[in-house]
Amino acid sequence: MNIPLIELTTQHQQLRSEINAAIQGVLDRGDFILGKDVSKLEEEFAAYCGVKYAIGVDSGLSALELSLRALEIGPGHEVIVPAHTFTATAAAVTFTGATPVFVDVDPETWTIDVEKVEEAITPRTRAILPVHLYGLPADMHMILGVAEKYNLAVVEDACQAHGARYKGSRVGSFGNAAGFSFYPTKNLGGCGDAGMVTTNDEKVAETIRALRNCGQRAKNIHELHPFNHRLDSLQAAILRVKLNHLDTWIEARRRLASVYNKLLSNTPVITPVELPGYQHVYHLYVIRAQNRDALQAHLKDRGIGTAIHYPSPVHLQPFYSNGVDRHGQYPISEKICNEILSLPMYPEMTEEQVEVVASEIMNLVETVP
Repeated sequence: MNIPLIELTTQHQQLRSEINAAIQGVLDRGDFILGKDVSKLEEEFAAYCGVKYAIGVDSGLSALELSLRALEIGPGHEVIVPAHTFTATAAAVTFTGATPVFVDVDPETWTIDVEKVEEAITPRTRAILPVHLYGLPADMHMILGVAEKYNLAVVEDACQAHGARYKGSRVGSFGNAAGFSFYPTKNLGGCGDAGMVTTNDEKVAETIRALRNCGQRAKNIHELHPFNHRLDSLQAAILRVKLNHLDTWIEARRRLASVYNKLLSNTPVITPVELPGYQHVYHLYVIRAQNRDALQAHLKDRGIGTAIHYPSPVHLQPFYSNGVDRHGQYPISEKICNEILSLPMYPEMTEEQVEVVASEIMNLVETVP
């Protein structure tokens, strides 16, 4: 049995008629950039997240960058980010001219270690950028408490966590702003790059609308930095169709994750946690295994797709290490990156397929002393 890490074809086949009709609507109107579907998606996604404003952009990275810029973060400033995340989190800070300051992650949740955040604050710190990693919310209550104490902004990296909840509220509604990615493999994914900012701050929303569209608040009046980070109407039209199905897909992911958790509970691998008050949406189902590389090779030999998200913490990436040996700076992140393995996870996956994957994992770990 071949079981891919992720499979998008089935989902698109199931939605073919809806998606085709949505695309045809854009073609008939000809409003390809910031058209009707962009405005509608912004309204619908804001309502879904429980915020006042949503602003469509061309990627999750742009959503984070423009959020920071709208909060007037730039050269000479520092922004605290977790060491274990995708590099785009830190890149958003770098693009503004500010400096990302890394902190280690919690060994249980693998999200930013809030106790380490306060230790990293300096007079140049202007914001905290927590990541809702793999679909699990960061500890926003504690993060917001530290931010209030030191008068810092909070920008949520919600690029992997569409629909996730923390103490009853959806992520993207806690910070000064939040960035979402609609990359095709995300829980809510387009057919190309796309992103969204959510915020309850009218000034932030207005600034991002101008920044994304060549700095224009009014046509041909370029008041702000002239970026081009607009959302295509075709992507928005597709995403509007998919948004209607997102909660159903989240339920499927959570059901499949519960099967994984049960079957792997008596094995040496570490399964993801979901603390009280947190709702994980399992963009990725990630385990930890001391024999990770052997396990990945074993699953590959049996036609089971896996991946490593992410093989290196950001501080060890060549761009951010600057030629300096930084090994040992953030030991939890480094240990996690040596052990994590993403298993197949997508809403159309069957419980029988989960059982096959879990069985192969158990077969290997039983043979390892």
